[in-house]
Amino acid sequence: MAETLLSVGIDIGTSTTQLVISRLTLENRANPFSVPKVAIAEREVLYRSDIHFTPLLSDTVIDAQGVRAIVEEEYRKSGFDKGEIATGAVIITGETARKENAREVLSALSAFAGDFVVATAGPDLESILAARGAGADEYSGEKYADILHFDIGGGTANLSLWSHGELVQTGCLDVGGRLIKLDRDSGRITYVSPVITRAAGHLEHVGRGLAPAAPYRTPVVGDTAAPEALAPVIQTMVEALEQAAGLRPGRERMDAFLTQGTRWEPRAVPVVSFSGGVADCINNPPADWRAYGDIGVLLGRAIAASQAFQQAGRFRGAETIRATVVGAGSHATDLSGSTIFYRDMTFPLKNLPILKLTAAEEQGDAAALAQSIRDKLGWFADEGGLSQLVLALRGEDNPSYARIQALARGVADGLAPLRAAGFVPIVAVECDQAKVLGQALAPLVDGPLLCLDGVGVDSGDYLDIGAPVANGAVLPVVIKTLVLNRN
Repeated sequence: MAETLLSVGIDIGTSTTQLVISRLTLENRANPFSVPKVAIAEREVLYRSDIHFTPLLSDTVIDAQGVRAIVEEEYRKSGFDKGEIATGAVIITGETARKENAREVLSALSAFAGDFVVATAGPDLESILAARGAGADEYSGEKYADILHFDIGGGTANLSLWSHGELVQTGCLDVGGRLIKLDRDSGRITYVSPVITRAAGHLEHVGRGLAPAAPYRTPVVGDTAAPEALAPVIQTMVEALEQAAGLRPGRERMDAFLTQGTRWEPRAVPVVSFSGGVADCINNPPADWRAYGDIGVLLGRAIAASQAFQQAGRFRGAETIRATVVGAGSHATDLSGSTIFYRDMTFPLKNLPILKLTAAEEQGDAAALAQSIRDKLGWFADEGGLSQLVLALRGEDNPSYARIQALARGVADGLAPLRAAGFVPIVAVECDQAKVLGQALAPLVDGPLLCLDGVGVDSGDYLDIGAPVANGAVLPVVIKTLVLNRN
């Protein structure tokens, strides 16, 4: 008999806060004589909230109670009680994730679902979630194509490059619609983000200038906001995006807006896609460019007018402004394979984010594998440092002894920063080799260790792992992924 549950997603972004409630229908797709295999048979969005401006107490502090009030009101309007919600996610994204009290906001919302995945999403993780919400990852896999997805919101443009369905790289530019705010009544600029001044200084330093065709002055608070006065900085933002997509030579403009602590290596892509609030202004901009009290409409129009982006193919996803939070928490309950290895573990383990390597990264030698893991650990770091995660590998059907030893050394060395931070090495492998990999890892790492197989996950998923069953032979697992609306 099919089972249903309710899932909620809450996204607190630089510009907007929104909520979506979905109904998931689960069914057991295994035959009566097999281990249950529960999957989502149907997804239905039951309620989409209004899109609210994210309330702030200052440029650096989120109004936690204001956000809570928005969520409470949207629950009331939806007709659903928070006690009915079985799962979901609260995601703090963009510049909002950098605010002083981001954790306080998460705490204020922690009672609004059952088993919440609660995360402050950094730019790398946010870019993955947005691409999946928009369907760029599926497009890449189905078309066997390369696609670069831009999620452009109020404070940042998150980039994710996909090739044949595989995530290749992520990055982030400080390009967004609310980097300059204005008062609609007076027509005066009320806020200019420090990243605008920083970018201008960078370009002046490299001798390129922000506006080759006209003198440029960084907008300042109190200036009259006019499209012609804002055009140079907006055009430079667009050129930074073009360089990131490999559609414009050089990288000086991209580097000027590259978010501190992130990297991006441009490469020409045949197809691009856009989500986020600015994507709505690319496709259907309002007539009044001051409609949102910022430069989002002008930025969207400039991207739409870009000849470089017009020359690239365009994939339009099912979601734009709601891509990151169309839904969260779809469950696929499963059991691990029976060749597992665990030592000194305490179960259950809840809400563990997945770091998955590409096939090419897995095939490297021990040193290259370790470096790939260390490079990606930063996806799951915030102001509090690294967090517990699961390293996901595809593995090999018939690996040699030498290959297993090299894989174990690479994993042990790559996860060393995680172990130094006090977290447990946990490895999930798709192929049937977790026991032998765990045995090879055991002498290389001290303390608790877990390797399980028969689990297929992707970056952006979360994993719950229960206590061993069947005399310790297998582990029950729950894979939590995005609820994607494909209508």
